[in-house]
Amino acid sequence: MFVATLITSPDARNLDAALADSLRNAWGGGDVNWLAIDEAAEFSLPALPDHQWDVWADLQETGVDLVVQPLAGRRKKMLLADMDSTMIQQECIDELAAEAGVGPHVADITARAMNGELDFEAALIERVGLLKDLPEAMIAQVLETRITYMPGGRELVGTMKANGAYAALVSGGFTAFTARVASTLGFDENRANTLLAADGKLTGDVGRPILGKAAKVEALEQITARLGIAPADVLAVGDGANDLGMLNLAGTGVALHAKPTVQAQCDVRVNHGDLTALLYLQGYARDDFAA
Repeated sequence: MFVATLITSPDARNLDAALADSLRNAWGGGDVNWLAIDEAAEFSLPALPDHQWDVWADLQETGVDLVVQPLAGRRKKMLLADMDSTMIQQECIDELAAEAGVGPHVADITARAMNGELDFEAALIERVGLLKDLPEAMIAQVLETRITYMPGGRELVGTMKANGAYAALVSGGFTAFTARVASTLGFDENRANTLLAADGKLTGDVGRPILGKAAKVEALEQITARLGIAPADVLAVGDGANDLGMLNLAGTGVALHAKPTVQAQCDVRVNHGDLTALLYLQGYARDDFAA
């Protein structure tokens, strides 16, 4: 059995009941179950539907996300999340670069690296090099004045943990940021790169080994082995090319507002919903959400 989930933005709340019924009828699905009125609905399917991606493309034009996945095992025991442009709305290195006066140049490199056009490790070393001599205290200022959280993050982490799941934040960004984000949102652990500093200033280098695509896969493998669960028990979420390894290994890998090349390699794509969409995909209703 499979389940089709329709999700729209919680701000727009423009999921039409007639649309859900029409698609259910066309695909021979079960009764529509509303997880959140006007926002998220689901129905079971006996088999994968025809023309799924054609329908997905049409629904994108109306601001609706469509995900079809196996019904069994969709509620996961672990959340593995990227940080930049996933749990927070910014790229932390871009915000530091803006303070260093090299914002546009670094932002361009970041965008190309996240789209898979540049080697992640080389791009990170180049960008960090441009931060040389930036006062280390600027990290705290950026955290206070420039970083905002992705909507739905608290509900996602809180609800999964309330139902026994483990939450890990694994980022190609920096520990100075992941520590704060993990603590604020309630993650059980965090892993990231370390910005090196001396005499109160950034040295323009980053600690080795660099945490990139392979390291995120290793984190998934290490944490699941420690917890005694399988990669199939993991819901992973990210937006960049360096997330693809963990997204493809996890039982459910969600490309959240992801770069085009990343979306093309993922079967679960959320472009309109926020992080609460990841709860709807697991069958949680809005009334089940924990703060």
